[in-house]
Amino acid sequence: MATVDGTPPLLPLPTLLRLALRDMRGGLRGFAIFLACIALGVAAIVGVGSVARALSDGLAREGRVILGGDVSFALIQRQIKPDELAWLAARGSVSQVGLMRAMARRGDGEPALVEIKAVDASYPASGSVQIAPDMPLATALAQKDGVFGIVADASLAARLDLKTGDRVFIGDTPLDLRATLVREPDKLAAGIGFGPRVLMSEAALQATGLVQPGSLVRWLYRVALASQNPAQPADEAALARFAESASAAFPEAGWEVRTRKNVSPQFAKNLERFTQFLTLVGLTALIVGGVGVANAVRGYVDAKQATIATLKSLGATGQAAFAMMLAQVMLVAAIGIGIGAMVGAALPWLVSGLFGPWLPFPLQPGLYPGEIAAGFAYGTLTALAFALAPLGRAHDVPVSALFRDAIDSSRTRPRRIYLMMVALAALALVATILALSADRRLSAWYMLAVLAGFILLRGVARGLMWCAAHAPKMHFPLWRLALANIHRPGALTPSVVLSLGLGLALLVALALIDGNIRSELDRTASGQTPSFFFVDIQGSQAAAFEGFLHEKAADAKIDLVPMMRGRLVKLNETRAEDVKARDNVAWVLEGDRGITFSAQLPAGSKLTAGEWWPGDYSGPPLVSMEAEIAAGLGLKLGDNITVNVLGRNVTAKIANLRIVNWRSLGINFVMIFSPNTFAGAPHSDLATLTFAQGDDSGRELALLRDVARAWPGVTSVRVKDALEAIGRIVAQLAFAIRGASSVALLASVLVLAGALAAGQRARRHDAVVLKVLGMTRWRLMATYGLEYGILGLAAALFGTLAGMAAAFGVVKAIMQAEFVWLWPQAIMAALGALALTLVLGLAGTWRILGQRPASHLRNL
Repeated sequence: MATVDGTPPLLPLPTLLRLALRDMRGGLRGFAIFLACIALGVAAIVGVGSVARALSDGLAREGRVILGGDVSFALIQRQIKPDELAWLAARGSVSQVGLMRAMARRGDGEPALVEIKAVDASYPASGSVQIAPDMPLATALAQKDGVFGIVADASLAARLDLKTGDRVFIGDTPLDLRATLVREPDKLAAGIGFGPRVLMSEAALQATGLVQPGSLVRWLYRVALASQNPAQPADEAALARFAESASAAFPEAGWEVRTRKNVSPQFAKNLERFTQFLTLVGLTALIVGGVGVANAVRGYVDAKQATIATLKSLGATGQAAFAMMLAQVMLVAAIGIGIGAMVGAALPWLVSGLFGPWLPFPLQPGLYPGEIAAGFAYGTLTALAFALAPLGRAHDVPVSALFRDAIDSSRTRPRRIYLMMVALAALALVATILALSADRRLSAWYMLAVLAGFILLRGVARGLMWCAAHAPKMHFPLWRLALANIHRPGALTPSVVLSLGLGLALLVALALIDGNIRSELDRTASGQTPSFFFVDIQGSQAAAFEGFLHEKAADAKIDLVPMMRGRLVKLNETRAEDVKARDNVAWVLEGDRGITFSAQLPAGSKLTAGEWWPGDYSGPPLVSMEAEIAAGLGLKLGDNITVNVLGRNVTAKIANLRIVNWRSLGINFVMIFSPNTFAGAPHSDLATLTFAQGDDSGRELALLRDVARAWPGVTSVRVKDALEAIGRIVAQLAFAIRGASSVALLASVLVLAGALAAGQRARRHDAVVLKVLGMTRWRLMATYGLEYGILGLAAALFGTLAGMAAAFGVVKAIMQAEFVWLWPQAIMAALGALALTLVLGLAGTWRILGQRPASHLRNL
């Protein structure tokens, strides 16, 4: 029945679905790449989001155990005052922990940097410590025969060749190793350590003589709030009220307050950023896979021309044919999305099962509907955005296709209505990315980069086809055939260049970013980069210690400056927690910072605004700020900052701005105060030693032993060891990034394989005709090898250049580091892409070249 205007009516939805399902009874042949691409991308997005939520939930669930109580108050370089302690104790039970770095040694052997945790009798207030051999912690740390006990990480025993019962020295004090630390419930709250953990009692720490005025000791006071129901801890509102009242009661305490719901703000922020980055990498896999979706749908429409023509001969409209095939494609997409969602949702359990015992933070696996829903949204919109245009061609398949040559598939442009639908689906995908993003600015830049990549790759493909079409005629027939295959209608050029170019660009970018990070860590300038940092040098010993270093290393450069720790609490009249700082400088407001005072402009700094104060300045406190950080905090000359040092708020005016060469790894500070600001305040000194000839491991180890024996209270930090510790962390992050990016690379390979497979139908016809005309199989293989080699080379060249450009932008603009052009990695990636194109292309072509012409000639 026709409508009023004579056009046939649209089929009802149940009828369309019934026809679609009936037509799919033959199976999902041709949709393997489609399913794999959608499933991979969705699995990456759901998996990354689910693991991040599992980490967040684990931190929230174990927050009281990790923090060691409900609320923690951290102080640096001073212990809590009696009135502050009494105020906290009146509202709950208080436990105390002291954290500091020191040197441990066995006799006159090589010393090792250790992370000391001095605990009281109530430790741990929440959770449990596991040590081997099993015994009460108090027994292991108790004083026996005048010697205190310690419990240490197994790595300390390995480094110093210790066994249980052996004696070590920390400071001037002998200590017995009584047990090995197996599990530390509050390890995450202590932050990143550069040495093995050593547990000791507070009395043992005091006995070492390491705690002196100005020593870099961080004191943590954990409060378990009193509750009417001991089985039910105080709720979040009570935690917030308690923290606010503590800050109001002691406004100049200078303590850093954390609650069990906010155990590690920096870790939570970094986790959010890292999760978003990995999600964007997963989204890249999905978008790269979208090219495979488009190829698969295009091939499916070509294969279904006879079916579409049959339906039209029976009265179906173009809209009905489009709707039926759209239903089929979205049903297949739903299967792929479902598979990907299941794999991604199971990832937290897989990570927990494989790596749970080695993770330094708790993981709480679970099903997260929000992350699964995000994966479904991304997968559905990506499938629509890439499938609608090729599906639109089904509208114009004529009835005469029933009688035409099966290989004659004209490439018609989809109608405007279908192009508008593609645009709407793409806009919906963009809106979803922005809506679900924690950093919309980063996501916006990502989408612009992806769009630019698509446009450029399309231009590269068209340019390559134009060059092949207008290349000078060659006498070599194989070259002529290869070039003709590149520019003919229905050529593989756009699909191969797009899929391989995007995947390779991602691979090169990540490889170069990782390489630059490692290069930055390994980059040391001979005679400029310090070999050692020496910490906790008492002011009264500074001159003698400097003389000792000159004696032991006469050719070395030695710098010694006073150092204190302080927290920024106010910028002008704005509280630090209310300041909207730029992301790259927000770290300055988090926790305490190293500060110093100096009468002269330090080496490695250059004034950019203002003037340095006179050497005998005695007026109101002045401060010099690092220029970029000041700009990120919205500060300028003449503004005031307030820092809390040793429990006292000090306000100083910004007298000048300077730029600092941080990459020298020398002594540099964000804030340098005029000398009169902290006159008479207890402080320690910080020294660096730089060998004139650069790295010399033998001299460094000898000096390390000499300092440990002569100055047991001084902590020696070997720069090489610190950089290696940071490098291990970077390697772990790089492993996670490579895991996520491998999904995108696998999607690229699948798309490439799908594009090459889709072209085999035309290849079969070419092979038949050319073999009839007398061409051998090996000459055909050589022709196709030339074609795939040119395509692979073009994609490799673009992908390498695009990846290097992206890495350059990230390293220079975001990381603000020097960029190193790591050509070997880029060249290896390009050669790998070229080899991949040749192998996949020739592998698929070899099979069809062996087919006999007769069966195909009958259909011509």
